[in-house]
Amino acid sequence: MARKFQGVFSVLVTPFTKDDKIDEGVLRKQVRFLIDEGGIHGLMPTGSTGEFAALSDSEKMQVADIVISEAAGKLPVVVGTATVATKDMIRFSQYAQKAGADGIMVVPSYYCHPDPREIYGHYKALSKSVNIPIFLYNNPSTSGVDMKPDLVARIAELDNVSYIKESSGDMTRLAAIQRLCGDKLTVFCGCDSLSLEMFLMGAAGWVAPPANIIPQQCARLFELGYVKRDYKNAKELYLKLLPLFSMFEGTGKYVQLTKSGLEILGRPYGTPRLPLLPPDKELLDEFKKVLKDITG
Repeated sequence: MARKFQGVFSVLVTPFTKDDKIDEGVLRKQVRFLIDEGGIHGLMPTGSTGEFAALSDSEKMQVADIVISEAAGKLPVVVGTATVATKDMIRFSQYAQKAGADGIMVVPSYYCHPDPREIYGHYKALSKSVNIPIFLYNNPSTSGVDMKPDLVARIAELDNVSYIKESSGDMTRLAAIQRLCGDKLTVFCGCDSLSLEMFLMGAAGWVAPPANIIPQQCARLFELGYVKRDYKNAKELYLKLLPLFSMFEGTGKYVQLTKSGLEILGRPYGTPRLPLLPPDKELLDEFKKVLKDITG
């Protein structure tokens, strides 16, 4: 029986060596750190924060293999398998399943702006091709298409579609999806600066880029907000962390900031893949101050 996913899933950044290869040693070290010390509940390689669109097919498979191998069943691994073409998405999803992934996450085809009929067909083909849980991923700011709740509800009727990472930034979406889908679809927060609000509304998890650098605090926020319903202490922690979350969401530079944060905290992770560049001095100075306020 498939695991029931809940809690904080760190969407892993992908480390590169100086000659722009996947840095296997650093990636394995990060997975071990998150498992042994992070307190989180799951791992997501090859997502947006993992620069999946900048990875070759063989690199995506390499990253998935490394994370699944290093996790060794200690935490569930949900692999991002999005591509533009349906046939390529199916091929990578089947590879992830065979490699031992506990689930897969797929954003709609990006750049080409598929309509609702085409989006539905994309996921229908996927649902027939794998038998592990599927995360829908609604992120209109990057994919260029917005899966509205009525479309989400249709897709949720398909086999294996069990979760959605909701990243539209529209708080009304959560209640609409819950009303239309009931228990058929579990909602995960995909907007860091709405995490506590979504937990209090019943989002059972969080796909969290900040969990790469402050995993314990992210896990604590979930524990207080969702599990214990301790609003007073959850709010106090949330307000402390919110400047960091707002930087991730407001600048759009979550990849660059995550890698810089790991460097600052003594866990060097390399630089983003071109054309992305490290943060400029002004942004980096601001980020260092925010991070110091959180970590001391």
